[in-house]
Amino acid sequence: MTPPDADKRHPPPSRTARLADRTWTEVRDEADRVLLVPVGSCEQHGPHLPLDTDTRVALAVADAAARRRADLVIAPAVAYGASGEHAGFPGTLSVGTEALRALLVELGRSAFPPEGPRPWRALVLVDGHGGNREAVGGAVRQLRDEGRPVTSWSPRIEGGDAHAGRSETSLLLAIHPVGVRDERPVGQVAALAELLPALRAGGVASVSPDGVLGDASGASAEEGERVLASLVDDLLATVEQAAAPS
Repeated sequence: MTPPDADKRHPPPSRTARLADRTWTEVRDEADRVLLVPVGSCEQHGPHLPLDTDTRVALAVADAAARRRADLVIAPAVAYGASGEHAGFPGTLSVGTEALRALLVELGRSAFPPEGPRPWRALVLVDGHGGNREAVGGAVRQLRDEGRPVTSWSPRIEGGDAHAGRSETSLLLAIHPVGVRDERPVGQVAALAELLPALRAGGVASVSPDGVLGDASGASAEEGERVLASLVDDLLATVEQAAAPS
């Protein structure tokens, strides 16, 4: 049985690492930081994982990175994404690609205004949902074309499954075990490339009635800890590159 305080294995970083907890004068006085913006989704993750799984993963990776690098500040998460492929499942809320791209462009512009203070050395969009990538990529390209130091990061899990399977279930068991239900479903395990035509035509529900693309039966918190550590290392490498003098 999961102990009630299991989530305390991954406490958030100190208050000063969260932008929402700071005052404007504190931001002004500690300039030259790197701003991380977690970008997630509110979408189905099978019968066993919460709707905010992608947002939780993005926040957990950002939090862990901030515990290792003192110049990182974490913005409030963008908790809605482009999740149209999950529209066949109750609870999914999606703003779509164009709206998300426009939101991220305006957010990046406000972080680096043409005039006035610029407290951030760089901004990194920490994207936890694969369906956001077109929007995130488009926003980054536009902002960089405008001369703003913005880049993005998304999780790469070697051998990982596509959605709500072993990889994500293990991560949630590590970072938010009280949110994981007892069921460990075996969903659609065909290769994603094989499923893409049907996915594009009818969404996830057309190929997986329970919303799972993968096999969650072998998930474990121990595996989730290893995956999380790898993701944090990868994000920190992206931050290092983004923060380097141009």
